[in-house]
Amino acid sequence: MTESASMTPSHHESSHEQDQPLENRVDNRSQRPTSEAFKEFMASSWAPADTSEAPLNASAPFAAQRRAAVSARFSGERVVVPAGEPKVRSNDTDYRFRAHSAFSHLTGLGADHEPSAVLVMQPVEPGTGDDGSDHESTLYFHPLAGRDSEEFYTNARTGEFWVGARPTLAEMSQRTGLRTADLADLEVAVTKDAGAVEIGGLRIRLLRGSDLTMEALVDTSRINTGVDLEASDALDGELTEFTSELRLVKDEWEIEEMRGSVAATLRGFDDIVRILPTAREHDRGERVVEGAFFARARLEGNDLGYDTIAASGNNATVLHWIRNTGSVRDGELILVDAGVEADSLYTADITRTLPVNGTFSPVQRRIYQAVLDAADAAFAIVKPGIRFREIHQTAVTVLAQRLDEWGLLPVSVEEAVSPQGQQHRRWMPHGTSHHLGLDVHDCAQAKKELYLDGVLEPGMVFTIEPGLYFKAEDLAVPEEYRGIGVRIEDDILVTADGAENLSAALPRTPDDIEAWMAHHNG
Repeated sequence: MTESASMTPSHHESSHEQDQPLENRVDNRSQRPTSEAFKEFMASSWAPADTSEAPLNASAPFAAQRRAAVSARFSGERVVVPAGEPKVRSNDTDYRFRAHSAFSHLTGLGADHEPSAVLVMQPVEPGTGDDGSDHESTLYFHPLAGRDSEEFYTNARTGEFWVGARPTLAEMSQRTGLRTADLADLEVAVTKDAGAVEIGGLRIRLLRGSDLTMEALVDTSRINTGVDLEASDALDGELTEFTSELRLVKDEWEIEEMRGSVAATLRGFDDIVRILPTAREHDRGERVVEGAFFARARLEGNDLGYDTIAASGNNATVLHWIRNTGSVRDGELILVDAGVEADSLYTADITRTLPVNGTFSPVQRRIYQAVLDAADAAFAIVKPGIRFREIHQTAVTVLAQRLDEWGLLPVSVEEAVSPQGQQHRRWMPHGTSHHLGLDVHDCAQAKKELYLDGVLEPGMVFTIEPGLYFKAEDLAVPEEYRGIGVRIEDDILVTADGAENLSAALPRTPDDIEAWMAHHNG
């Protein structure tokens, strides 16, 4: 390819609604009895809570190693990493919560953990912290409320009656290996002794962009203690950059999670092929395809890794077509770009372009083969030691050669692929590869010299996804090419001496795709 406290009017009502007197507003979730008799009855006759010890998450030891890397980089500074706040979809309904990827990476927590939580890494004497690091880490979150509390049934954001069971402080500590504390103690933990380092204060590094409440708290503390806000923003940016770069090389646990996401995604593509005959019968056939894949993502994972692209006909020439409102017609190609996000939040990202009727026409096959040749050429060079940008250069050179063979380039191949030319990019405007992991476009805040200009290392995971897109209105190409878009995308793991195509089990060649479709629908 494409993160609390109890509900308050400021979070969940439009500006017009906020102008209304409180007594005139309707809160469908608060229409409950308030008598003492009701409260007493609600607090009684519940089965005892499960107090058995929770097992340590498989991700916990790896998350500890990641925190150690952050500790080494920001020794002597307080590091604050929020999970993020729930996001309003409409009025008093939120999107399903997904934590900020850096928070998930550093805690090992995946789906649904933990709204408004904050990881605080407190500096200590070097070498005396967690696992010999320079910090002691504590996870602050809003724990499960007892069934004898009113919050249990009154709070629509945190009450178990509304949102289901949530972990206790002890359970979360057992699962993550982290110290845990109630959010009520967070403000002091974040701001204590903070101030300008020039006069003996403690510097705060905040991961920004996910929790406005935490940003307000830290910025207010900085103002009150004479810390320069502009300089602090730059320092905060270094934390964002480092936590992004920390994900460039995946550890063994992450790689296994990626394998699981890819496997579920492959099964989702099988579902798509099986549903294509049904999709052809509906005006919004693209939605039929989208829905089939979404069902697989929710069945086997947490969600989609990004909005599915199900683009048939000319829609396939729109790079991020996610409306998926079009029909799926006999004789067209349908480009499907989709990925399952695992419960750990690691996502796959795979694209296949399929003939709707199961058979490529000669021109469709010609274009598809050109894209496949580019993908194969790019994959062939992947090994430790090459630069990331070489993958793109290799793929687009093959595409430029094919465009030249078809008489479409207005200049020579050499001129087209030169920095002064680039005419081939009219039909291949995007990059060939991006890193993949917790984010579908992972590590996006990393420095250019470590990403685009970076040298490949074992454990890196990224896509290879060349394409050709000939829009229906493109008069620079023959009519038979118009309205055809093809992309082939696979997920690649760099190994010690080369690379592994994690998604290679999904048919890729024209013949294999036709055989695959015939098997399901023949």
